[in-house]
Amino acid sequence: MRVLIPAFAHTSHFHGLVPLAGALRAAGHDVRVASQPGFADTITGAGLTAVPVGADHRLLEAMQEKGAELQKYSANIDLSRPEGFDWDYLFNLFDLSVPYFYSVINDDSFVEGLVEYARHWQPDLVLWEPYTFAGAIAARACGAAHARVLGASDLNAYFRRAFVERLGERPAGERPDPLRDWLTDAAGRYGVSYDEELVVGQWTVDMLPERFRLDLSLPTVPLRYVPYNGAAVVPDWLKTAGTRRRVCLTTGSTGTSFTADPAVFHRYLQVLAEVDAEIVVTADAAALQEAGPLPENVRAVGFAPLDVLLEDCSAVIHHGGFGTWSTALYHGVPQVMVPFVWDTVLRAQQTAAAGAGLYLREGEVTAEELRDSVARVLAEPSFLDQARRLRDEVRAEPSPRDVVTVLEEITAGHRGVGTVAAAG
Repeated sequence: MRVLIPAFAHTSHFHGLVPLAGALRAAGHDVRVASQPGFADTITGAGLTAVPVGADHRLLEAMQEKGAELQKYSANIDLSRPEGFDWDYLFNLFDLSVPYFYSVINDDSFVEGLVEYARHWQPDLVLWEPYTFAGAIAARACGAAHARVLGASDLNAYFRRAFVERLGERPAGERPDPLRDWLTDAAGRYGVSYDEELVVGQWTVDMLPERFRLDLSLPTVPLRYVPYNGAAVVPDWLKTAGTRRRVCLTTGSTGTSFTADPAVFHRYLQVLAEVDAEIVVTADAAALQEAGPLPENVRAVGFAPLDVLLEDCSAVIHHGGFGTWSTALYHGVPQVMVPFVWDTVLRAQQTAAAGAGLYLREGEVTAEELRDSVARVLAEPSFLDQARRLRDEVRAEPSPRDVVTVLEEITAGHRGVGTVAAAG
């Protein structure tokens, strides 16, 4: 079958899709990944066929304008109680997200180009990155089956459900819905009518282990997370075991979780170095050393393939990003998490509750508390035991190869449903 994978140009959102795309190709299916033109090299670098459509998005500019305001609705939120989000919070969240995120990465040129290509190529299945709503529109426009592939908690469905519930409580005539209005317009240009399927797909492929998922009761196909870090080379220092235990400190693509000030971050490293371990920091070594020399047991590297690095680590300190968290889970590494936004806090709480790590509140963690937390995780065997139990649980999830068979069966039952004419 032909499989089209629309994903907006963002490395961390794309990497999780690669193992499934590779498994589909290995099974003999024709797979193509559609994204903005500037992302083509990243796609082909993963060994996949790229379909550039539309113009490069301007998400960075949008976030510079409204990112701080959006952060008000994403920082340290409690996802355990959907009823705790009132109308004002939910409306403002969507009222900001639609013009400054959703419609930016799914701009008119991208939607138009994707629909045009889908109608030409006629895929049987469209697997879309969960914020790339253009994928759902294109699937409906050409009659393909379609599903989202989740690489984190299902926040779209979670907040959408809460919003619709609050919307229904509003007086008639006072029910604004920014997401519905935008998608109605964007889809309507191609003869596609709006319904909630454009938000959540016909079903969902979920890489989050079942115990960590939000309870949304949507049709779901579980998929084992398989680490993929993009083009990577194993550095010489990782070809052999270290002389002492290794601890990874990674801050993802958004900076440190502790402070934006390099000098303050440098002090955290000075104190953390008191732990009897080699501290491997995935940060710019030159920038760190401008604040002073690093301790002898701190190794700053600009980049290291996380899949390779964590395989040789006794603990990892990080910000809670899905890729880092999932890779640590996959390798059975205890985690010290300092999360801040969206679902990172929930994952940290759940990991700590499972006994596989510790959760520290961002903005409240002193260097000494971080040091003591890492020392505790290294000293108490229960953390490693529980991390390995989670590793075994994660690796028991269906592999990408297993999921291909499931997708073939489901696609056969959905293909052609909701097709609209090419002239729509």
